[in-house]
Amino acid sequence: MDASSDAVGSDLLAWYDAHARDLPWRAPPGTPAPDPYRVWLSEVMLQQTTVAAVKDYFTAFTSRWPAVEALAAAGDEEVMAAWAGLGYYARARNLLACAREVAARGGHFPDTEEGLRALPGLGAYTAAAVAAIAFGRRAVVVDANVERVVARLFAIGEPLPGARTMIREKADAITPDARSGDFAQAMMDLGATVCTSRSPRCLLCPLSGHCTARAMGEPDRFPVKAPKKAKPARRGQAFWIEQEEQVWLVRRPGKGMLGGMRALPDDNWSARADGSGEGPLSGPWESAGKVSHTFTHFGLDLHLAVYLGADWTRLPPGEGEWWPLDRLDEAGLPTLFAKAARLALSEREA
Repeated sequence: MDASSDAVGSDLLAWYDAHARDLPWRAPPGTPAPDPYRVWLSEVMLQQTTVAAVKDYFTAFTSRWPAVEALAAAGDEEVMAAWAGLGYYARARNLLACAREVAARGGHFPDTEEGLRALPGLGAYTAAAVAAIAFGRRAVVVDANVERVVARLFAIGEPLPGARTMIREKADAITPDARSGDFAQAMMDLGATVCTSRSPRCLLCPLSGHCTARAMGEPDRFPVKAPKKAKPARRGQAFWIEQEEQVWLVRRPGKGMLGGMRALPDDNWSARADGSGEGPLSGPWESAGKVSHTFTHFGLDLHLAVYLGADWTRLPPGEGEWWPLDRLDEAGLPTLFAKAARLALSEREA
């Protein structure tokens, strides 16, 4: 198969010019790059998250904070609450740290991969993507979609993650010097809409004539993945303490899982261990069922206990706040605790 840089780049960019997805953070193919702030924000939001999930969050963020200086000036609580439900909350903390660093530099993002890598929270992929898309720099941009396209194009048989070195080398070989941002986005679009993980639409693919996996008749075989390890299952408890149409919420520690987010009190479950079962009050408690949630490295069954007593003075002073039930959506609870809150409210109304 012919997978030379010129042939692949020419065919892919011609396809992208006609079929590029219309996304709120993008400039049309062949036009000047959009505001680096919007590119950077979208790339951070898109890490391990689908385009469909990100669109509304991106619109809300850019409406509320239209420039990096505005985001940098926002309070931590505001941003964490606005991020609630998007997951991977360390990204929100890094987002703020990066925005404040860029604002301190006069609001200008560095225009090279090296300079972007020096900013808080920007790894190799995000720095490459921003450099290519926002600044037109030639950069090798490899996300999961690009990884799949390249693995099939060259029929790379080594299992992931070991194959990533070769995938990057092959991606580098076909990345053109011109229109590097469009090329990166074209590869992402191709993987997302045509060269999909299941049932790839090879008849519609602009690179089908270059693709070794298609010539072999088994594109679904690539990329080869190592067997998945079973995720450990953890158990924890969350506690619903209510008085006068208000619920007691705490602020999670700034570092660690769901750091800095408002949440229901819990029993200190973690990725490494079950919770202690101990709540912020001695009781009495009533079981209200459980919710389940899957994190990147483990699954959690979170059992909910409802406080039946009336001695709220024993709550640790200064460690929480009473939040009105009719404004609970504004608290910015992460998905796990939003599930638990919905369960408590449904039991309350039953």
